Amino acid sequence: MSSLSPRERARERASIIKTEAKRLGFLSCGISKAEFLEEEAPRLERWLNQNMHGEMRYMENHFDKRLDPTKLVEDSKSVVSLLLNYFPSETQNTESYKLSKYAYGTDYHFVIKDKLKSLLHFIQDEIGEVNGRAFVDSAPVLDKAWAAKSGLGWIGKHSNLLTQQIGSFYFIAELIIDLELEYDTPVTDHCGTCTACIDACPTEAIVEPYVVDGSKCISYFTIELKDNIPTEFKGKFDDWMFGCDVCQDVCPWNRFSKSHSEPLFNPHPELLSMSKKDWEDITEETFRKVFKKSAVKRTKFSGLNRNINFLKD
Repeated sequence: MSSLSPRERARERASIIKTEAKRLGFLSCGISKAEFLEEEAPRLERWLNQNMHGEMRYMENHFDKRLDPTKLVEDSKSVVSLLLNYFPSETQNTESYKLSKYAYGTDYHFVIKDKLKSLLHFIQDEIGEVNGRAFVDSAPVLDKAWAAKSGLGWIGKHSNLLTQQIGSFYFIAELIIDLELEYDTPVTDHCGTCTACIDACPTEAIVEPYVVDGSKCISYFTIELKDNIPTEFKGKFDDWMFGCDVCQDVCPWNRFSKSHSEPLFNPHPELLSMSKKDWEDITEETFRKVFKKSAVKRTKFSGLNRNINFLKD
């Protein structure tokens, strides 16, 4: 590599990383410069000031770190954004309380963290001493903003990342590293005049295009909220007991979704066939068996029971 110019070296390294990301099973990989997210700063501040984060107080913490990756990784130069498909080949029985598709299999944090560590080790082995950190939705990183900046898609009116080829049923993760790479450019917005997600949201949580009031979202109520669900939302949950996929299900771009190929994301065999009655009668033992390594454990057995009781009463 020594005969290459800095630009050529940055391009070659980016290509090596993207090839390995694909080999590890990531859907796509994009790279952006690690710098302050100027456009996101006022949006995030406004969203927090309007209390759209509800009781998710952690969103108020580390404001600067959310916007500046160099505060998370010293001397960082690049944010490597990655997508991992989770769209299932089969969905739940239609006469059932519903789980968000991302929670069908093993908790994505474990699955992606392992892949990210493998990618970071590969970079260190192939390129040399590179310092960095892996992030999967559990640190103050604005995943969707970085993915959009890296050219992996655009932020849709439902505030999820969207791509023309594959829709939005994927996880987003990052490596923030102190390595100069060739950077990708953002893509254009292709939502057009469509308002399908806004019109379909059962709790009217998408208060305007590109703005979601998190404190009205079914995912917030069924996962994040620890208190009782407000009675004013009774009858508005469309049978969702953990998370909600409505805004993604109705999005025209998701007609291009293809089934994932990650065995760890396959659901426990019992999950897909369970009826409402099965869910209402679920025991803690069955809960532990069906959701052994699942993200559903976040809400605990008591939380899932609360959600089911809210739906059935």
